[in-house]
Amino acid sequence: MTNFVEELRWRGMLQDIMPGTEDKLNEGMTSGYIGFDPTADSLHVGHLTQIMTLIHFQRAGHKPYALVGGATGMVGDPSGKSDERNLQTEAIVEHNLAGMKKQLSKFLTFEAAGNGAVMVNNNDWFKDMNLFTFIRDVGKHITVNYMMAKDSVKRRLEGDSGLSFTEFCYQLIQGYDFYYLWKHHNCLVQMGGSDQWGNIVTGTELIRRKDGGTAFAVTTNLIKKADGTKFGKTESGAVWLDPAKTSPYKFYQFWLNASDDDTKKWIRIFTLKSREEIESLETEHDTAPHLRVLQKALAEDITIRTHSVEALETAIKTSEFLFGNGSLAFFKTLNDTQVLEIFEGIPQFEISKSELEQGIDAATLLAEKSSVFASKGEAKKLIQGGGVSVNKEKVGDAQAVFNTENLLNDQFIIVQKGKKNYYLIIAR
Repeated sequence: MTNFVEELRWRGMLQDIMPGTEDKLNEGMTSGYIGFDPTADSLHVGHLTQIMTLIHFQRAGHKPYALVGGATGMVGDPSGKSDERNLQTEAIVEHNLAGMKKQLSKFLTFEAAGNGAVMVNNNDWFKDMNLFTFIRDVGKHITVNYMMAKDSVKRRLEGDSGLSFTEFCYQLIQGYDFYYLWKHHNCLVQMGGSDQWGNIVTGTELIRRKDGGTAFAVTTNLIKKADGTKFGKTESGAVWLDPAKTSPYKFYQFWLNASDDDTKKWIRIFTLKSREEIESLETEHDTAPHLRVLQKALAEDITIRTHSVEALETAIKTSEFLFGNGSLAFFKTLNDTQVLEIFEGIPQFEISKSELEQGIDAATLLAEKSSVFASKGEAKKLIQGGGVSVNKEKVGDAQAVFNTENLLNDQFIIVQKGKKNYYLIIAR
């Protein structure tokens, strides 16, 4: 066994820990859990800190439980929220649970024996519990004064949106999750983000007051970007683990484009590299920052773990195609959906395939049939200066004619203005 708490500590992940937790974990294999609410049918990079916590927990020789909130997902947690979450139907929650189970299986080894991970759904113990049973067996053990003292509750009561009774009860529901897993699965530790500390402690208190038991708690730091913007968000929204929602290429680019300051923190949190490996990479990176050694190591490691080696290879080839000397042979292996994913956010223009069959000169194609240039004069000037490429080849003459034979995959024409300004012409 290895020291789980020390692993979190040197990686810069540890935030709060209940007294006695580290000693208990060092005694031998211990069961612990983290909860995930099924607010979508995919996890996103914001969940990765907790996924990595469970990975480290299992690697340290302990038994991880992943609790998916089939019941709590239909309620909503006020922690870290300024507004009440929209309630979800049971059918949507079940759909989301299926997607989450599939993804978590990529990161953890699920099996009943030894320290194999176990997935549980709190709807299994809440579905037959009525209100009177809940307030008798749970509510009477925790005072309103205790619940009101929680920071997550205080912030919402002081805010404009207030706090519904539904969300106010959430800490009791989560507290009972801990009690149930402690009672029936010998889960002695609950882990989570630092915004969950109040809810987790309510669980340990319920265990103490209801059965005189002892339980423990660990929380990790909430990840923040060095520039102050929210971690896990891009201009196009959340970065999902589902390749249908965020392509492996975009997932790879998210990590590759991280700042040096962020990468030095994230490579400790989101990879399983040893301290020696990371320090060696940092030395190499500091010697030649422009090579982005740290970013590449981080992006490659987490892309393989989340997707696959093949997905990483495609992501790297895509990057080389767009920003390096990648060949058209690679582009031709992509389907239409993959092409449009690569060029999402890049200016796109549609032209008639029948019109293209007649042939269109470069200046007209780029300035009239599309808006790559504001005028033919501007197009001619940059073409003469060698600054325009079509399908990765320099355009040497503004009168050069393009037709359907120039279509890639029978549909696309890729235009570059300079080295990094891309445009996509789609013939339909």
